[in-house]
Amino acid sequence: MGLFNRTKDEAAQVVATPAADIAGDYTIDPSHTRIGFSARHAMVTKVRGNFEDFEGSAHVDTVTPANSSVKVVIKAASVTTHNEQRDGHLKTPDFFDVENYPEITFTSTNVERNGSEWVITGDLSINAVTKPVSIPFEETGTAIDPFGNKRVGFEGETTIDRTDWGLTFNAALETGGVLVSEKVKLEFDISAIALVPSQA
Repeated sequence: MGLFNRTKDEAAQVVATPAADIAGDYTIDPSHTRIGFSARHAMVTKVRGNFEDFEGSAHVDTVTPANSSVKVVIKAASVTTHNEQRDGHLKTPDFFDVENYPEITFTSTNVERNGSEWVITGDLSINAVTKPVSIPFEETGTAIDPFGNKRVGFEGETTIDRTDWGLTFNAALETGGVLVSEKVKLEFDISAIALVPSQA
């Protein structure tokens, strides 16, 4: 199969080459990025979900990591767990209250780096509450794709207590425990594309 008969992802796998340095300004590629979460349900299993509508940008300074920055805006109504009834409940005031608080935001306040490992600390805003969160990330690769885009990948996760953001809904189980765990794992699989510098 020739290069021009391949899908975009297949072509990238064939001819992508490592990028020398990831410093620069980036935009998150939503079609190759997952911003997700998981929480234990009924004390016995995990429910996994993600957000389908978001945008983000980053400035990466590899020499002085503290000068780096990240900004992400998520449309709360785009939450999906692939269960219509559950998704509808997540959009109500019991959880994200999407009519009154349509956006979830994260704005970095500090960035640290140790080789390919990064820790991004910032303000996470859900509903009317803003709390600091630190997220460890690992670089998963860099490449120049067949279309000339410099790409960089990161994976990260952290666990938060949802009640810190006022997401307190729960129900007691007859056998003990509660319906939804207070601890929620946030999961990030990021693909970002470097912005082309202006020639003006």
